[in-house]
Amino acid sequence: MSVWIAIGATAVGCYLAKLLGLLVPAGTLERPVVKRLSSLLPVALLAALTAQQTFGSGQHLTLDARGAGVAAAALALVLRAPFLVVVGAAVVVTAGMRALG
Repeated sequence: MSVWIAIGATAVGCYLAKLLGLLVPAGTLERPVVKRLSSLLPVALLAALTAQQTFGSGQHLTLDARGAGVAAAALALVLRAPFLVVVGAAVVVTAGMRALG
């Protein structure tokens, strides 16, 4: 029964968050600081998710083939490679590191 309570609480929380967003005055959303923060927030969240998925393993930090793949992708980005080359480099390096053990 506690699962259904959690589902109901999550549904109510999502609805209230949506309602709160609709109640924000339009003038507040037009401020330069708010516009700047709203453009940077998705990048920060994606970076945090990537770091957590790459270096997290339960309660511990792990440096394995995934870290090497991210490093290869970062190097390809610094070299201004196309997106498919960046992804390909990450895949090849990660697979190579896993194959080597």
